[in-house]
Amino acid sequence: MFENLFTFESLITFLILTALETVLGFDNLLYISIEAKKVDPAREAYVRRTGIILAIGLRIVLLFVVLKLIDTFQAPLWEAHTSVFTAAVSGHSLIVLFGGVFLIYTAIKEIFHMIGAPHEEQNATRAARRSVASALTMILIMNIVFSFDTVLSAVALTHNFIVMAAAIIVSGVLMVVMADTVSNFLKKNRMYEVLGLFVLLLVGYMLMSEGGHLAHLSFFGYPVEPMAKSTFYFVLVTLIIVEIIQGRYQKRILAEQERNNH
Repeated sequence: MFENLFTFESLITFLILTALETVLGFDNLLYISIEAKKVDPAREAYVRRTGIILAIGLRIVLLFVVLKLIDTFQAPLWEAHTSVFTAAVSGHSLIVLFGGVFLIYTAIKEIFHMIGAPHEEQNATRAARRSVASALTMILIMNIVFSFDTVLSAVALTHNFIVMAAAIIVSGVLMVVMADTVSNFLKKNRMYEVLGLFVLLLVGYMLMSEGGHLAHLSFFGYPVEPMAKSTFYFVLVTLIIVEIIQGRYQKRILAEQERNNH
């Protein structure tokens, strides 16, 4: 492990892994920001930072566990073969499926809160105010899902524990640096909160399809296919472009209406 640490190949792998962990960690950061909004505003920044630190620690622990037990996670826990559906469910597929379902539920719930009546939204916000411990518990649970995906991506590139751990730590530091920026941007541009929730919804669908594929699910002979990462990023970029154009067009319409009123 130490002999191949200071080589050009290890350096390139470290840089690729750091970039990969940072990109894959963005949806985690988005979820942490949304959960942090549910606590007392005075503790919001604390929850964000602590959530990211928990994510870093959990990824390193999970990295060690996955390296030792990777075959166990992939082995089927139970199988089913009927005329309607077939499945070979593993521990990995269960974790990914659970994460997808929970993200879809969270995104839809928050979207309904947004489109509710203003007084209902205020009441829902007060009712949904969580304790710091409760918010951190939810963040910790979802970190398991996000961390599993990023750790397996790291294992696919290298088996050097030090290189993987270093990349996770550096990407975690970048997430800490970006956390307040992301949160402040969403506060100043509240229309992008909707975009963020639809990104979470998209991530949930992607995890559901990936989990179904890992579980070898098929219905009436049609297997569940995972959403390609290229498709996910294409849809994500399209959503962002549409949101930017729509925002600028809305400003133009409001400016024209204001000129006409004067």
